[in-house]
Amino acid sequence: MRDQLQELMEKRVRQCVEEARNTIYTCPKIERKKESMYKRNAEIVKAKANGKIISSVIQTDELTSVRYSVHFQYLIKQKNELYIEEEIEERSAEFYKNVLVDDNEMNPYPIIEAPAVIHEDNLEERNSYPYKYDRRKAVQYAEKWWNSYNPAFKTFDVDCTNYISQCLHAGDGPMRGYPNRGKGWWMRSNNWSYSWTVAHSMRTHLSSSTIGLRAKEVNSPEKLLLGDVICYDFQGDGRFDHTTIVTGVDAEGLPLVNAHTTNSRMRFWDYEDSTAYTPNIKYKFFTICDDR
Repeated sequence: MRDQLQELMEKRVRQCVEEARNTIYTCPKIERKKESMYKRNAEIVKAKANGKIISSVIQTDELTSVRYSVHFQYLIKQKNELYIEEEIEERSAEFYKNVLVDDNEMNPYPIIEAPAVIHEDNLEERNSYPYKYDRRKAVQYAEKWWNSYNPAFKTFDVDCTNYISQCLHAGDGPMRGYPNRGKGWWMRSNNWSYSWTVAHSMRTHLSSSTIGLRAKEVNSPEKLLLGDVICYDFQGDGRFDHTTIVTGVDAEGLPLVNAHTTNSRMRFWDYEDSTAYTPNIKYKFFTICDDR
């Protein structure tokens, strides 16, 4: 089984750098990534992948299900600049009589109900939560923990917003609202606000908070700075599913982002290569405000 998974990874790596499609095997996600690169005047000049089996379950004497992860690294050239994008895929493979018959990326963005959030900000309380947002420290934290988990915080299966909250807090974003889970933005011990962990609740908090951690919505990704936040509504149905943080820019000045759940580093902001992407996707672009 390992040899077959290794061969599959090698085919996907070759596909990243081949100009022509392989008539025997083509990964749609990689083709979407290459198409996205083409639109940006960029290309993958080198790719590599390392896999690790997480678990295997024998469902019958003939059928075995394997869960595994793949760490992809892409060397991307755009104009005269080079940078490395990284991504961790969680995948599931099925073997019938020890022969690989199916392989798919696991859905990293399940539908999560967005709890109600209370909005009772009082402008007179602003001086109780003064702060200067340190973008450098937020980005440093995002880089340090993009593919691991700070033991000082609880982790979640859907960890994207929890990770972004930690980045914002590392940049000196002040917690407030404890112990009301529907108010403010905070995590303490084994408890947390909805806005700390739920993508839709964070989007609501950033757009409405007037004290403590707050943000201003801008109308295009070009206006974002390092340490700013992008929220994603993959289905375009008004429910936001994912959150990322800006950690770099490409050769055309467009954001590159880090994220958890599908752990990613220096990924192009629009997620057109994601299995969660749909033509109905909507974005919210937030630049973090402070008291300077």
